[in-house]
Amino acid sequence: MKLQKIIQVSIISSFLSSSLLASKPELFLLKTYKDQNITGWVMSEKLDGIRAYWDGKQLLSRSGKIIHAPQWFTKDYPNFEIDGELWSKRDDFENISSIVRDKVPSKNWDEIKHYIYEVPNAKGMLFQRLEKVKPYENENIKILPQIIIKNKQHQNDFLDEIEEKKGEGIVVRDPNTLYINKRTNKALKIKKFKDTECKIIGYTEGKGKYFDKVGAIICQLPSQIIFKIGSGLSDKFRNNPPKTGTTITFKYQNITKYGKPRFPIYLRIREQ
Repeated sequence: MKLQKIIQVSIISSFLSSSLLASKPELFLLKTYKDQNITGWVMSEKLDGIRAYWDGKQLLSRSGKIIHAPQWFTKDYPNFEIDGELWSKRDDFENISSIVRDKVPSKNWDEIKHYIYEVPNAKGMLFQRLEKVKPYENENIKILPQIIIKNKQHQNDFLDEIEEKKGEGIVVRDPNTLYINKRTNKALKIKKFKDTECKIIGYTEGKGKYFDKVGAIICQLPSQIIFKIGSGLSDKFRNNPPKTGTTITFKYQNITKYGKPRFPIYLRIREQ
């Protein structure tokens, strides 16, 4: 298949159907760690999966789209809200996404678990809220472990461990706060690489083993700066890339004096 035809394919078109929209949940969102004092906080791995909110009856994405989980997966869910990540293993986002976004759930849902890190609108502090989930833990529902931070070195060692295992980073949270349903400085993400978003405006054609496939993404930042991303692209992406205009997330080391990201690496299509 020629590249010109390939770029017309959207791997997310069915998921964007307006018929799948429900009410957008009001959830807590992360800010970025900037060396704040986090004495007494807890930390957990930042899972690179699909955010999933259970409203007591159905699973929804962060933007309120229905997630069509099989009935056997959710049959023992609680009748109250829980929030977490649908996840299988590290460095597996494309597989997770293809399973979770399918309107007709496949048998591959047996690879997925729902790791819970919050109980929206429940009373009490973080550990009290998570305590409500314990009676419902099973093969599909797991409470994401929250580790009490001993000191800065403990935090850095945990971050190193996660990133060495190809994890995305860590999340640190103040456990002594009530539930907050917005972006908050009481919940922070920590990564060695920065990440941000850009819009796909085109592709370059690959060479050698990537002949007639995508070689690199041509991206545009909100600042109108245009640059290319050639790292982090799977064979599946190179064969069937999303359509131009799609927003993606990538990571990078820093910004050059010309305003371009240094060492950009593709991560994922932005969750809608």
